[in-house]
Amino acid sequence: MIDFSNSALLWFVVGLILALAEFAMPGFIVVFFGFGAWVTALAVWLGLIESFNAQLIVFLVSSIASLLLLRKRGEKYFKGLISKRLEGETSMDDIRGQKAIASTDVLPGNPGEVEFNGTAWKAESGVKIVKGSQVEIVERRGLVLVVKPV
Repeated sequence: MIDFSNSALLWFVVGLILALAEFAMPGFIVVFFGFGAWVTALAVWLGLIESFNAQLIVFLVSSIASLLLLRKRGEKYFKGLISKRLEGETSMDDIRGQKAIASTDVLPGNPGEVEFNGTAWKAESGVKIVKGSQVEIVERRGLVLVVKPV
């Protein structure tokens, strides 16, 4: 059984949860709070701090410091590759007529996926579209693109 009365172990588990949560949340921020929790776990384990108030201060200071110092550097390693950015005044709400590539087969009544601007989108079509073919975006319904073959 895990002994959660050990503060170092608790901070380590909190850090692990926060680091893993980064995969589900956009923004590349939560991982730095996970790092702060690990710094706090290390400080508690080494016996450098004991009181809960001191642990909170170490957690907050190390989290914010790592966020401010490391986020810009780390962002370039974790940013997705974009094959084509939207030009100038183009809005994501008005992407009709733009081209995308079918990542999977898209069948009527059976949505598939297309790649648009380096991102995978769910796609629907009234006609069969085979994987790898170029498509044109007819409209956008939330997170689903309605496409037709080019």
